[in-house]
Amino acid sequence: MEPFETLDKRFASYTIPIVFLEKLHTGLRWAEGPVYFADQRCLLFSDLPNNRILRFDEQTSQVTTFRADSNFSNGNTRDRQGRLVTCEHRGRRVTRTEYDGTITILADRYEGKRLNSPNDVAVRADGTIWFTDPSYGISAAYEGGKAESEIGSCNVYCFDPRDGSLRVVADDFRRPNGIAFSPDEKRLYIADSGFWPNPDWPHHIRVFDVVDDKLGKGRVLAEVSPGIPDGFRIDVEGNIWTSAGDGVHCITPGGDLIGKISVPEKVANVCFGGPARDRLYICGHTSLYAIHVNTHGALTP
Repeated sequence: MEPFETLDKRFASYTIPIVFLEKLHTGLRWAEGPVYFADQRCLLFSDLPNNRILRFDEQTSQVTTFRADSNFSNGNTRDRQGRLVTCEHRGRRVTRTEYDGTITILADRYEGKRLNSPNDVAVRADGTIWFTDPSYGISAAYEGGKAESEIGSCNVYCFDPRDGSLRVVADDFRRPNGIAFSPDEKRLYIADSGFWPNPDWPHHIRVFDVVDDKLGKGRVLAEVSPGIPDGFRIDVEGNIWTSAGDGVHCITPGGDLIGKISVPEKVANVCFGGPARDRLYICGHTSLYAIHVNTHGALTP
C-alpha cells in the first residue's frame, strides 16, 4: 500500500517515492510519548496501559524495557540539558530523570490541589516546561487510577524550573492534549481532544501567539478527522505532523491539510528521529512504526 496520500501538491516535496512504512515493534496496548535521543541513537516511548517505558535501539532495532514501572507515563520530551521529562498519569505529576537515573518531581500540584494527569509536554529555549493536563489518566484505572479532579478543570500549564513556579497559561480547553512550539517559538500549538469522550466536544488544533512568556488569544488552526489530534511534532518549515484516526496528517502553518501517511491503526503520537531528523517515528495503538520523509524535525524538543 502506498504510504503517502497527497491532498495538495505542496505535500509531494515532503514525500520519498521509494520508502515504505516500517513496523518496528508490536504487542503494545497504547503506544505514546515518543522522544528521540540522538546522542544514544535510540527512541524512548510509553506503553501506557502496560505501565512501562520502552527503548528502541536505532542501530540494532532491538526493543528493551527502559522503565518497568513508569507510573503510567504518557508524554515525554527532553529539556535543554538533555534530561528526560515525563508526564505521569498515576503519579499525576511531571518529572525529570537526572543523569544518575534519579527522578525529580517538577510539578504535581497547583495552588495546593493535585494535578489531573499530565499528558504531553514541550520545553522552550528558556528552559520553561509547558504541559497539558486533561483528565484521561484519572477517568479509569486502565490509564492510571480512577479519581476525582481536585482542580475541577483541564488546563495548560507552564513550569519554570528556575524558581519552581507553576502557572496556568490556558484554561478554556475541554481536553488539552498534544503541545508543541513552532521552530521560532513565536507560536504554540495545542490539541483539544475533547471529542474523546464527548462527540460534541472539539477535535482540533489551536494556535496561540507567544508574547514574552504569555499566550495571546488562541484560534482554531485545523480540525482533525477521523479521530482526534493527540500528539504531534513540527518540522523545520513549521508544518504540523499530527496523529489522527487514519494515520498521520500533515498540516501547514496556515492550517491546510496537504497530505497523509496511511497507518493501519489509530495513531497516538509521533516524533522525528534519525541522524538527519528525517525519520518519523509513529506510535500506533498497538505498534511502533517509522517512515522516512523529505523534511527534518525542528530542533525544539
